[in-house]
Amino acid sequence: MKRYRRVGRIGMVGLLAVAASAAVARADAPSVASPLRLNAFAVDLAGPGGTRTAPLDIVIDRWSTDAERDALIAALADKGSDALLGAMQKVNPSAGYIRTATSLGWPIQYAREETRPDGGRRIVFATDRPLGFYERLQHPRSADYEFMLGEIRLGSDGKGEGRLVPAAKLTFDKDANTLEIENYALEPVRLTHVETSR
Repeated sequence: MKRYRRVGRIGMVGLLAVAASAAVARADAPSVASPLRLNAFAVDLAGPGGTRTAPLDIVIDRWSTDAERDALIAALADKGSDALLGAMQKVNPSAGYIRTATSLGWPIQYAREETRPDGGRRIVFATDRPLGFYERLQHPRSADYEFMLGEIRLGSDGKGEGRLVPAAKLTFDKDANTLEIENYALEPVRLTHVETSR
């Protein structure tokens, strides 16, 4: 399995995550003017049976506040991933949702935006992962990977690409002040042809 280490207060990844020290949405203005709607094409190269693809919709209704970010960091750093999972599931209202064409959607609990010098945007999001009936009943190894993380980079034209870790395990190394992300799959899902839509 790959382990992704990224330095930062909890930049829940350079690869994906809960943005750390970026100049992102202000705590006093977490709402977006109107929902940010993104269409993407997900390409899973590590799935069983070979490459799988699917269209994906990501909608961000609001940006997470600094206080929410700090609370999630503290939960993971002080009490571990179970505490982070509990804290994330209590976030209300959610920041948005993610869905495929054949699903009802799953709440996104954390979302942050960073404006880049070239006029583009970096969007990171995280949530608890939906577990299927089999995982809940049998608790295979995959059930320990309880989080979904995503990162999208958009150009000034509203088009871009990203990555998605559908099943991740998170730990926080206090000595190194880093978030460690273990991906259940061999590599993240690629998000291609990402575009903003109305």
